[in-house]
Formats: sequence, C-alpha cells, structure tokens
Amino acid sequence: MSADQYDEAKRIARAGTVEERAALARRGDLAPELLFYLAADQDGVVRAAVAANDSTPAQANRLLADDADEKVRTALARKIAALAPTLDAESRDRLQRLTVETLRKLVEDTAVSVRAAIADVVKEMPDAPRELILRLAHDVEIDVCGPVLEFSPLLTTEDLLGLIEQPPNPDALAAIARRPHLNETVSDAIAGTASSPAIVSLLRNSSAQIREATLDSLIARAADHVEWHEPLVHRPKLSPRAARALSAIVADHLVRSLAARPDLDQSTIEFLRRQTATQLSWRMPDVGTHRSDHPQPAEAMAKAAELTIRGLLDDATLLAAASRGEARLVAAMLARAASLPLAVVDRAVTLRSAKGLVSVCWKGGFSPKVLEAVQGLLGRLPPSGMLVANGESWPLSEEEMRWQLAFLMRESRARA
Repeated sequence: MSADQYDEAKRIARAGTVEERAALARRGDLAPELLFYLAADQDGVVRAAVAANDSTPAQANRLLADDADEKVRTALARKIAALAPTLDAESRDRLQRLTVETLRKLVEDTAVSVRAAIADVVKEMPDAPRELILRLAHDVEIDVCGPVLEFSPLLTTEDLLGLIEQPPNPDALAAIARRPHLNETVSDAIAGTASSPAIVSLLRNSSAQIREATLDSLIARAADHVEWHEPLVHRPKLSPRAARALSAIVADHLVRSLAARPDLDQSTIEFLRRQTATQLSWRMPDVGTHRSDHPQPAEAMAKAAELTIRGLLDDATLLAAASRGEARLVAAMLARAASLPLAVVDRAVTLRSAKGLVSVCWKGGFSPKVLEAVQGLLGRLPPSGMLVANGESWPLSEEEMRWQLAFLMRESRARA
C-alpha cells in the first residue's frame, strides 16, 4: 500500500460512510493498526468485517471477543475456529497464546450462535483439538453439540457411549444416531434407550451397523411404535425372520414393500404375498360389488347416525357389528361416537395402531370391553399385538390417548 493509499485508508477509517469503512475493513492488505482502529468502530457491520478478516491482528481479535454485538462475535468465532488445528496452548509465542485465549473465550460465550459457529467449522476436522471437540459435544444446546456429535471423527466409542448414557440435550441421541458408519456397540446403546426419535434416526441411517439380534428386539417393540415401521421395512439388510415378524404388525402397503425386496428368499416373498392376499383388507368394502353387510362410507355414517338417534350407539351394538365382520360400520360408529372424521379412524386402521384404536374407543365413550374386537377387526392385530384392558381400566393413560388422537388428526389432515 502506497503512502497516498495509506492516507486515503486513514481518512475512510475516520470519516468514511459505513459502507466505505466496512469495505476497508474487509481488505486483506490493510495495515494492522488500521484494522485495530476499525475494531472499535461504532458500527457493528464494520466491526464484523474486521472480525472476519484473516489479516486482523491477534490483539484486535481478542478485543472483538468481548464485543457487545453477537454478530461480531459470531463472525470472529468462525474465523478463529478455522485456526484451531494450528493452535498450541503451550506455545511460548505471545500472539499464539492470545489466539488460544480468544478461542477459549468464544467457546464459553453465552450466545448460542457464537458457540454454534465454532461447532459448524470444526465438526468434521480430523485434527481439531480433542479438548475443544469434547467441550462442544457436551454443550447443552443442540445447535452446538449436534454437529459435533453427528460428524466429528475425534469422538471415540467410549465418548459416544458416555454421551448416550448422559445426553447433554434430548435431541443429542438422534444426532449420534445419524453418524456415518455407526458401529454395532453404539447402535446397541441407542436401540436400548427410550428415545423413539433416536431409534428412528438409527433405523434411517443406512450406514449404521445394527446386529440382527438388536433389529429383532426393535421389531418386537415396534407394535407400539408406528413411526418405526417404515424405516424398519426399508433397512438395507433384513433377515427372512425379521421380514415375517414385521409383516404381522405393519400396514398393508409396507407388507407389499417387504414382498418387493430383492434380498429376500423366494419362500419368504411367497409368504408375504399370501399374507397380503389373505389379510382382511380395510378398503375392500369400498370397492367392487356393493353388499349390504359392507356399506359404503356415506351409508355407514348414515347408519351410525341412525343408531345414535335410536340410542343404540353402545357397546352391545358395536360388538354385534364386529362379530358380523362389518368393518366399515364399526369404523363409522367409532367416528360418530367420538365426534371424529371417519378419516381419523381410517388412519388408525391404516397404521394398524393399537394405541390409536384404543384412544378412539375411549373418546367415543365405549367401555374397555370392546377393545379386543375393534383391534382384531379393524387393526387385524394378533392377540400378542393388542392392548388389553385390566378389568374396567384403560391400558393407556388419558394423556397418552389424547396425544394419540391429536397425532391421528394431524396424520389424516396431512394425507387429505
């Protein structure tokens, strides 16, 4: 920079417009003393430009680490984090020690965006300081710990197991479950948790290694977790035993997906095709030849309305219709009694959700004694997959049943 250029830069630094000062602060050839001067500029846009400039001296960086503007500190955090692999906390070099101090200050910043900026920069670094990675991995904010938990190659199996046992954030388990090439030990630990979102993430992680026994245990628990069904069906490796077990609990369209898998033997495929063909089809009464014992939806709802007027929308009438196999009428009676759209009951049936069907029965004012008949007819659930009442007590809490109804309402609207 010539003397004339230096003088012009000094003039802009002192009296230029915000745009001019910010443009000056972004220059890589600006004299260090001018960058230091601009680090104290009254406008945050200018200070943020200084913070992002690789030529800014260490002393100015340290000054900016205490800046009142979160955007300035965030810009600085991204720049300093990129230097992390080159920093040596034991160095005798004063400027390097000052940069280390600046990074430590930023890692402890109260603003999530500042810490998250550091995490985003170092998340995949193979040579980032391990101390820094562990500090970020244990951060209570998911925007900070999440990227490191999901991507950092520096986290060991022991680190991950400890974080699964004591996650810093409820969403941290799902972040770990999304890690590329997750090993079987960590997959086992995630599968053993009560976090359904983490288990869904694990099942959707096609590169995760999951033991066959672990997959079998998840399938055994899947009757109560509809959200697991689709990712289980589409796991890259599925044994014939697992496929057959899944076919007993998942919806018809997923059984068809199972039967279309190219990795299953022919006998298993034939079994799945027979299962699909012989299952009582929920939609069958609505197609083909009209039959009086399988009314169309509108007719079924009209009949349910008539039963209401006659005071016959009760357990006895519902059980009688179920015993005759009148699936559409039973569904209409449930919808009418519970004041729900038929599509909500339809969704519970499509998902083969025991919890959903129990919740609809409860909302309709029926007693628990109708549960087995409803789950068997509409859900096509085997006895082992049903929720059974304990005397007159419902098998789910009211809070859980309200949640299930809200879930079914959202699902039915989403597919309308």
